[in-house]
Amino acid sequence: MRAARPFRLGLTGSIGMGKSTTAALFREQGVPVWDADAAVHRLYAPGGAAVAPLAALCPTAVKDGGIDRAGLKDWIAADPTALSRIEAVVHPLVSADRDAFATTATAPLIVFDIPLLFEKGTEAMMDATLLVTAPPALQRARVLARPGMTEAQFATILARQMPDRDKRARADHIIETLSPDSARAAVRALIAYLVPHA
Repeated sequence: MRAARPFRLGLTGSIGMGKSTTAALFREQGVPVWDADAAVHRLYAPGGAAVAPLAALCPTAVKDGGIDRAGLKDWIAADPTALSRIEAVVHPLVSADRDAFATTATAPLIVFDIPLLFEKGTEAMMDATLLVTAPPALQRARVLARPGMTEAQFATILARQMPDRDKRARADHIIETLSPDSARAAVRALIAYLVPHA
């Protein structure tokens, strides 16, 4: 007999570890996935819930009716209080979007794709956590292959993220994304394991 609500699996992983690919593999298996980054994009798009409150804080951050991320970056660079003020607006809206997804989902298993799952303490809202990971050399090669990415940008991003070894110690489940086929097999195995327990 299935639980009254879906089993909540928090998916995370540092940049270049294959998190987006793994989320897509869950979708491929029919598992609903909530994407934190996609939620922010919806909030920043024209008509999005974050546009008016952020426009009130920083009118120059609005372009073509939506939030211009470059404008936000300029504001953050110029004002030490900007980031905390932006987060005070955006975080509750992202939480509401996540909660709406959770309360309307009817599948036995749902996945929450959250880059800063451990850093922000969001794992407390999950029934289990999944870390996707890869060897450092593969991670580096993937990230530096992205258009416009530099060694300096990669280092800055890594510095903001919890080290992979610390995430490994906290995660309930780990998938190494060495190849698409091995990751797909691992996702299928994990779904088969979790769904009877959901």
